[in-house]
Amino acid sequence: MKVYGYIRVSSTDQNEDRQRIALDAKGVSIQNIFMDKQSGKDFERPQYKRLMKRLRAGDLLYILSIDRLGRNYKEIQEQWRIITKDKGADICVMDMPLLDTRTAKDLMGTFIADLVLQILSFVAENERVNIKKRQEQGIAAAKARGVRFGRPEKPAPHDFPEIVRRWERKELSRSEVLQLCRMSDATFYRRLREYRLLTGHNRKKLS
Repeated sequence: MKVYGYIRVSSTDQNEDRQRIALDAKGVSIQNIFMDKQSGKDFERPQYKRLMKRLRAGDLLYILSIDRLGRNYKEIQEQWRIITKDKGADICVMDMPLLDTRTAKDLMGTFIADLVLQILSFVAENERVNIKKRQEQGIAAAKARGVRFGRPEKPAPHDFPEIVRRWERKELSRSEVLQLCRMSDATFYRRLREYRLLTGHNRKKLS
């Protein structure tokens, strides 16, 4: 029998120390710990797939909590079935003693474990939905305040006014202007509009 551990954090800036400490306390060797820094919305995770290839009948898998396994109600149920039934391995959810397949072998134990699993799986997915909703609401509120998302816009060069004057006098072609400013066509015209508004210019655009 081999003992494995699985860790999941939602992004690269989240800390997995709490999960590592819990697995270390169970004596799981570092080479048998698999970790993904990825959303729990599905199981398309490289390290989880590696773990599943390694699991054999009689092995034991530790996870700290059910939401570290995933946050998709139906897929958590399916993966639990694959691990415990198809592969014949055991799972221990450390923060929920009722979800330890080593102790829930009789009919009543299995029934209780299945019931707890369904409830916790639902809670995990519901929290994912709520997190997404809060993120969307936060983004909408930030946009309403004028916060811009995405890459920072290209600033105009310090000699932008002189470049514009030369372009308006037809001393520079549009392609030469774009090269000097190192801007796309759309960014140049946006900066041109801002410049004219700022300086009070209302000249006819030249193309």
